[in-house]
Amino acid sequence: QVQLVESGGRLVQAGGSLTLSCAASGRTFSNYVMGWFRQAPGKEREFVAAIGRRGSATYYADSVKGRFTISRDNAKNTVYLQMNSLKPEDTAVYYCAADSRTTVSQTPRAYGYWGQGTQVTVSS
Repeated sequence: QVQLVESGGRLVQAGGSLTLSCAASGRTFSNYVMGWFRQAPGKEREFVAAIGRRGSATYYADSVKGRFTISRDNAKNTVYLQMNSLKPEDTAVYYCAADSRTTVSQTPRAYGYWGQGTQVTVSS
């Protein structure tokens, strides 16, 4: 089992920046592909970004490409999401998730472990 705890969400103005963190505990962190997803009110949970187990492979949704950066520090058991040039449409609850398989997926159901989420609100 892996336990995930997100932090860093808050209210920010459009155009601003924010870094989310997700601390993992339990199993060996470097054995897991990590992903960030988000869910806005009334919408389905959607893929934001994912990173391979060693951190060399990263993937992004088109809507955040060029603005968001996912990274991980396996020594600290933490994955990060650096968000720049934030837009009101980025407002959502952001979740981190862990997948024990080797391939990186953009599908929420591929991830077996989830954090509780952190709220990001971008004001216009």
